Amino acid sequence: MSRVAVVVVMAGAALAVPASAQGAAGPGNPAGRAPVPVDGRAIGTSRPDRVVGNGTPASCTSAAVVAAVAKGGLIRFSCGAKAVTIVMRATAKVRNTAKRVVLDGGGKVTLSGGGQRRILYMNTCDKAQVWTTPHCDDQQWPQLTVQNIRFADGNATGERAEGGGGGAVFVRGGRFKAVNSTFVRNRCDLTGPDVGGAAIRVLDQWRDLPVYIVKSTFGGAAGQGGVCSNGGALSSIGVSWVVLNSVFTHNKAVGRGANPARGGTPGGGSGGAIYTDGNRFTVRVAGSIVTDNTAREGGGAVFFVSNDRTGTLSIERSAFRRNRSAGFETKGFPGIFFLGAGRPRVLSSTLR
Repeated sequence: MSRVAVVVVMAGAALAVPASAQGAAGPGNPAGRAPVPVDGRAIGTSRPDRVVGNGTPASCTSAAVVAAVAKGGLIRFSCGAKAVTIVMRATAKVRNTAKRVVLDGGGKVTLSGGGQRRILYMNTCDKAQVWTTPHCDDQQWPQLTVQNIRFADGNATGERAEGGGGGAVFVRGGRFKAVNSTFVRNRCDLTGPDVGGAAIRVLDQWRDLPVYIVKSTFGGAAGQGGVCSNGGALSSIGVSWVVLNSVFTHNKAVGRGANPARGGTPGGGSGGAIYTDGNRFTVRVAGSIVTDNTAREGGGAVFFVSNDRTGTLSIERSAFRRNRSAGFETKGFPGIFFLGAGRPRVLSSTLR
């Protein structure tokens, strides 16, 4: 693959960055063959409602992204021929009066939190973003999609609303999916029994429909993974996930004391890549690679706790390798801690 120069937009100045520093490989598992249902596919944006930029890197600013996301609709970028990184000076927030919000980077855009802030936020129960229904915990809109885009260096440390987490993307309500996207070096609070999702934190999806993660990468190389108390990539409470043809490597859950927190500890440390909690929910991972993730407590790859033991975990045509659980995991399922209905369902997969 050819090496592509990357442009970083900071305070109006465009800076070239070597391709080796950004990572030239496309997202997801190219060998993944899990079928993708319509709900999990990218959305057509050939006729966008909004375009960020006027064809130059300098025109693709944080302010332009914030304004476009607030207005909603189908959003594309026009930042020139080269790849660009837009360093966000404020978190882009979805207004709850929007219906569909699609952020399509065209494979050339990175949104960066600069190690200082969360990048993207949607919360149907946040009155500051307009409270559109008294049933904010179960409403159909907005529906947020991120596709063909890269999120880097998001940081939700210190965010307390809704329990925090979601260094790159935080979502409560409506629906969310990520397609053909990459998440690197994102962070959230390093301690706490339930805070999580260095890359993505999701709560309260409409009608309990699943979040789709399709052909996306979380980490991908040493030093590129997410770091949080729990869920170095993904985290949720009571939310179902369908993860297809994706890659999770080098993500870390670094809290101490698990959940509930052991006496004298701050809690956390579970789900090196994926942390899920709640009652009835499902997690399905298919056509994916999950390797070299670590948890200081349980579930180096996946931590799954269904409190009423109704939830199910399915792993299909996937490879789970070298996911270290420093504290505990379920016997016979390396890298996984599971409390749910029966045992995890593993089909044509490698766990070791």
